Amino acid sequence: MRDLPSRLERSGAVKKWGFIAMHAAVAAAFIFLLQRFMMNASQESSLLWALTFAVCAAGLAYKQANR
Repeated sequence: MRDLPSRLERSGAVKKWGFIAMHAAVAAAFIFLLQRFMMNASQESSLLWALTFAVCAAGLAYKQANR
């Protein structure tokens, strides 16, 4: 029972990083699909924009999770 707080902290950390990863993945998928199929951009350009938005979304989610 002594390790209960550490288990709860680990669980919270996993949830936080899972939230950040999910946020980045959804943003990347959205931008990729928008660029590739709605704006008819090249695959390379779409992937670059998706990567850029994923990094920005992960940064925003990280800041929000640390509030």
